Amino acid sequence: MLELPLEKRHFFKAPFGTLYADCEDVMPLLEGKTVYTVGDVVTYHLIRQGVIPSIAIIDGHTMRTPFNWSPAVFHKRLCAKNPPGTLTRELLETLDRAVQDQDVLILVDGEEDLAVIPLVLAAPFGALILYGQPGEGVVVCEVTPEAKEKARTMLAHFVDTGEESGA
Repeated sequence: MLELPLEKRHFFKAPFGTLYADCEDVMPLLEGKTVYTVGDVVTYHLIRQGVIPSIAIIDGHTMRTPFNWSPAVFHKRLCAKNPPGTLTRELLETLDRAVQDQDVLILVDGEEDLAVIPLVLAAPFGALILYGQPGEGVVVCEVTPEAKEKARTMLAHFVDTGEESGA
């Protein structure tokens, strides 16, 4: 399991991509693109507007408050355990599998917030990853060589604990 030390968490406060006020503002960018979402609220808003992400990663919470909905628009559902502040091997493998399959909802037992980083590494160039920036809006990260390099740099802040949750 990869764990983000408390003293490194400040590196992850800035948006990993371009921040927009709300989902309405990003709709024109999505035409013809492969879209992935991380987070319950951004996934909910896109689906309400008729955009079905190729992969959606949710944990049933928004800002640690239950967000009780489960989109029925996905053909496949995968589950992964991922405690807060970590990236488990189970989540990483599930992301890789989902990128290969597409049309997948990943239900995270724990927290999905950091999944953006490995998703950028697993996703094809040109894909758009959308996630919520609490209290600010929605972030759009286009998967480019630069974004993949930034994701590798961010991942280097994690410490491999040698453990795996739930094992």
